[in-house]
Amino acid sequence: MDALIKSFTRILNAQTSNIQRYLNQDIDWEGRLIGVTGTRGTGKTTLLLQYIKDNFPKKESVLYASLDNIWFTKNRLLDLAEKFDAYGGTHLFLDEVHRYPTWAIELKNIYDSFPKMHIVFTGSSMLEIYRSNADLSRRAISYELKGLSFREFLMLENKIDFPVLTLKEILENHQTIASEITAQIKILPEFKKYLKYGYYPIFREGLKSYSLRLQNAVNIVLDNDLPSIENVEYTTIFKIKKLLMVLAALVPYTPNINTLSGEIETNRANTLRYLDYLKRAGLIQTFLYPKKSIKMLTKPDKIYLNNSNLLYTLADENANIGNVRETFFANQLSAKHTVNTSQQGDFLVDGAVFEVGGKTKRYNQIKDLPNSYLVIDETEVAYGNKIPLWLFGFLY
Repeated sequence: MDALIKSFTRILNAQTSNIQRYLNQDIDWEGRLIGVTGTRGTGKTTLLLQYIKDNFPKKESVLYASLDNIWFTKNRLLDLAEKFDAYGGTHLFLDEVHRYPTWAIELKNIYDSFPKMHIVFTGSSMLEIYRSNADLSRRAISYELKGLSFREFLMLENKIDFPVLTLKEILENHQTIASEITAQIKILPEFKKYLKYGYYPIFREGLKSYSLRLQNAVNIVLDNDLPSIENVEYTTIFKIKKLLMVLAALVPYTPNINTLSGEIETNRANTLRYLDYLKRAGLIQTFLYPKKSIKMLTKPDKIYLNNSNLLYTLADENANIGNVRETFFANQLSAKHTVNTSQQGDFLVDGAVFEVGGKTKRYNQIKDLPNSYLVIDETEVAYGNKIPLWLFGFLY
């Protein structure tokens, strides 16, 4: 345990960021068992360390540990909790729980055996807490941490904390809101930066190596995180990687499952399962037409990469601006809303139809539809049912 305390102290002292992510305000930190899931690289560790630094001036009662630490190869998580409790510890923060095989049952035992202990744990976005065999659903409150919104990127880069907007506010008052924001900052150059490297906080570690580090993160998700959660073999992982690269060259893509299956040399059921893995891993987005059943083995009607940063990294030659725009819109809206693809227009969100395009885009495709909007890029301020694309990055 002494080794973990030394590691915790060293990591905490190195934590310097004081910019708070949106989820910090959403979490009920008083809960006794809190789970935070999210794609690798979105900042889950930083979220925990910031909360510890801001709320525990005396560190004797708190401990942070990553469960991929070599200490856990010879020590049980339950043993750590027993020692920590004996020394008066009350708050245990556990990172990367999916890397520890019996995490679910041991967390349940800790929760039940130490009624005064508070536990916060993080895991891969693929971690299905409510399907665990330890039945954590009655005990854990779960939250998902998304990548940076465009609003959060501006806060990190320019130290300007713009308010979070609701979709209703954007639709009803976008001209006034956009005018107020653009009076404070040149928004379009910042938006171009965000689209290329602003979704993952790791951009702060250096822009020259950003693409390489993002590729490495994708490999870790598929090589390490996926096998720790699902029973998959090396040959399966290879096929999933191949599927991801096939999709990267095609998105936005209306999938032909038989064609995809042929590309990766597997059957239809496996292809649908691999698509589900990629979606849960935060590497792709899939969308259905309204009223269609959402199940793992349902063929999606449209597939995109998860965010524009992945698009530039994995499919640079396919990162045409139209693709980038739609990917951004779908990604940012999906954080707070159910997004469907639309027969007319590009997307259907809360009963409204959205067509995404450049500043010369016209209403032709959606002109006869009520409650329809044109989402336009390369525009600071618009009017009426035309709304600047960048403004949809202020939803969280």
